[in-house]
Amino acid sequence: MRIEFERDHEGKPVGRPAEFDGPAPRPSGDELVGDRVRLERLDATTHSDDLFAAFDVEADDGLWTYMGQGPFRSADSFRDWVSSVEASADPLFYAIIDCATEKAVGVASYLRIDPGNRSIEVGWITYSRALQRTPSATEAMYLMARHAFDLGYHRYEWKCNALNAPSVAAAERLGFSFEGVFRDAVVVKGRHRDTAWFAFTATDWPKVRAAQEAWLAPENFDESGNQRSALRKSTESLLHSRWPTLTVEVAPAPEH
Repeated sequence: MRIEFERDHEGKPVGRPAEFDGPAPRPSGDELVGDRVRLERLDATTHSDDLFAAFDVEADDGLWTYMGQGPFRSADSFRDWVSSVEASADPLFYAIIDCATEKAVGVASYLRIDPGNRSIEVGWITYSRALQRTPSATEAMYLMARHAFDLGYHRYEWKCNALNAPSVAAAERLGFSFEGVFRDAVVVKGRHRDTAWFAFTATDWPKVRAAQEAWLAPENFDESGNQRSALRKSTESLLHSRWPTLTVEVAPAPEH
């Protein structure tokens, strides 16, 4: 990873001057509208039933492995969870709405919102099977990143369990550069979690944005909806550092 710096009057390396004055505004939860999806503030009354149906209890059980919430075995338990987070300002939760069906098919949020340092994270990303590995899924992430930078944020983060290979791959595909692993960073569902950090910055964003927009353009898809060019091919050259090959050790079973 390269680090950009200047030198002060004593010749010591120092960071670049900040190109902003004062804090960025907090996201308000206003709708984010794309061609395929629309993101709106998560609401238990409006979205719970659609989302519970989309998060198929039997087919998607593994969806919750790395999440702090779930799995949910009943519509009532899922509604209770949505009710408990819908008014939160940080994390600020959105429902992802399929514009073709007007059904909620996923959840995502802004979190660790730091207006003073103009840093913000995207997380709590929970995609139903109807949304996973689709252009709509990518568009949802594009809309959230674009909105953050339009608000004046300068750093956009993605964090995940270091063992969550699909999330690691998704981060790099979208143009997030790997920044390190925080060991035993948090405890999730009674287990230690090593957290992998990724980010791109306002300096990175113009090229990342161009790559995402080019991939999402209608001409990048054939008559059957298959991509003509992969997004990863466009973003891999933009990464400042890549996810390494890590040594993963299986902990021994406890003795009884």
